[in-house]
Amino acid sequence: MRNLRGTYVHRGDAARRRKRLKKVIYASAAAAVVAVILATRHPGTANAEIAHSSAFSLGLGSGSRELRQALDSTKGEMDLLRAQYERADRIIHYSSRFAIPANLAMHILDESMAEGIDPELAFRLVKLESDFNPRATSPVGAIGLTQMMLPTARFYDRAITKEKLYDPTTNLRIGFRYLRGLIGQYHGDAKLALLVYNRGEVAVNNALHAGLDPSNGYDRILTRGYKGKGVVE
Repeated sequence: MRNLRGTYVHRGDAARRRKRLKKVIYASAAAAVVAVILATRHPGTANAEIAHSSAFSLGLGSGSRELRQALDSTKGEMDLLRAQYERADRIIHYSSRFAIPANLAMHILDESMAEGIDPELAFRLVKLESDFNPRATSPVGAIGLTQMMLPTARFYDRAITKEKLYDPTTNLRIGFRYLRGLIGQYHGDAKLALLVYNRGEVAVNNALHAGLDPSNGYDRILTRGYKGKGVVE
């Protein structure tokens, strides 16, 4: 039989083997990620468990250089896959917990993370402010999911209009950015920042300067049982 090593046919076979190998690694990685999330729900240990299970299920203990190189090349894809599963899991969790559509839960989660607000606090705030109604409008003119006042919103976007504030993504982005700024302004005091968010800076500062407790109960309702700092780094 003719030796095909080094020929076009041999090179084609090698490429096909590498392609099949990569598919096997992807499948094993996906299975490992699912197993870790569903069985343990401990994100901190997911990478170790994925690497361990994938390595031994693919026979990497035998020292195959080709397999090890292929596994290393997919690490980024594995990490991305794990992050996608974790995001989906959180969306399902908040959607079920607050009885809201998954797409709304997705918007709140994504915008809170983008603006550095702890999603747990973000969902509580939207629940209390608007009960998850994008068209909510208060008697004093606060608008949308995060009940933003138009003059305050224009500090972050000069072109914003009342109608644009009814858009969930726009409203959430501006509302969470405003809250993040307040938490920074009050040196990480999330409860004080929430009071300013609700009552306004003048009312809260006047109470503080007079030696009074500025709380109107809003901060206590929103943070009951909450142990976070209000922000994510």
